Amino acid sequence: MKVAIVGISGAVGQEFLRTLSERQLPIDELILFGSHRSAGSTYHFRGASYTVRELKHNDDFRGVDVAFVSAGASTSKEFAETITRHGAVMIDNSSAFRMDDDVPLVVPEVNPQDALIRPRGIIANPNCSTIQMVVALKPIEQLSHIRRIHVSTYQAASGAGATAMDELAKQYEQILNDEDPTVEKFAYQLAYNLIPHIDVFLDNDYTKEEMKMHHETRKIMHSDVSVSATCVRVPVLRSHSEATWIETERPISPDEARRAFAAAPGIVLVDSPAEKQYPMPLFVSGKDPVFVGRIRKDIANPNGLVFWTVSDQIRKGAALNAVQIAEYLFL
Repeated sequence: MKVAIVGISGAVGQEFLRTLSERQLPIDELILFGSHRSAGSTYHFRGASYTVRELKHNDDFRGVDVAFVSAGASTSKEFAETITRHGAVMIDNSSAFRMDDDVPLVVPEVNPQDALIRPRGIIANPNCSTIQMVVALKPIEQLSHIRRIHVSTYQAASGAGATAMDELAKQYEQILNDEDPTVEKFAYQLAYNLIPHIDVFLDNDYTKEEMKMHHETRKIMHSDVSVSATCVRVPVLRSHSEATWIETERPISPDEARRAFAAAPGIVLVDSPAEKQYPMPLFVSGKDPVFVGRIRKDIANPNGLVFWTVSDQIRKGAALNAVQIAEYLFL
């Protein structure tokens, strides 16, 4: 099996390497691609060294079975035809194709079969905050159709890339040294702060990130569910958290929900508030599952349920989800 990674120097590209090294995808040949700046760099994988090639419009993807792409939407759009020309399956981590009708948007725990129909040879990886949420929604949807979702996200700095994590750490150091903090990746200082603003604001005063959760959830779940999101950047290095309120067609008790979560693939139930046991980024970073806890009835809605999820968005929210799609197709 011949595998390519496009955007190897980024946080997700590096996570692709780590995830593939831990999984069972049988890789006979690995090709790494990057920008002009990263071309010539060397990375190690399963005991061998690999030199990064510059991504160009040529035949470098001939014979490639699957290409994991995480180099930004503009690069994905420009190089999609080059990557897929010779039959490679392009699993794209950007927003470039997510809402295209002829590109499946896939979370393997939810809609793996959608990956089988890909007329353009492209499969889109959803937004990280959407992936985390729909993994948790699936077992509830199987109990009773979900009509409405209200969700507040608490998204780590790593959602904006490796440089954003570096900036957050640097800001704490600068502030403790009575220096003015460096502010480049976000609209404001993130250290000791929360920023209720991820991506650009749209005409309806929701951000693009918030509307992604609405549209992507409906596409992945093949559902008419309404989703209203508020997305907040928090001073955490890694792993997103989400508080989710759902309304189902019939009431779902917390115990019924716990049983469904406990039996669902890709979910770890951590829900014992009396013992102060609930998911937190502190304990979730670097792990694969979506962790679910704080499950309770919505006291403002007789058909409502409330729960809390935490997941490492670089792993399940990006690299792992893409690798799981490839495993579904090739194993």
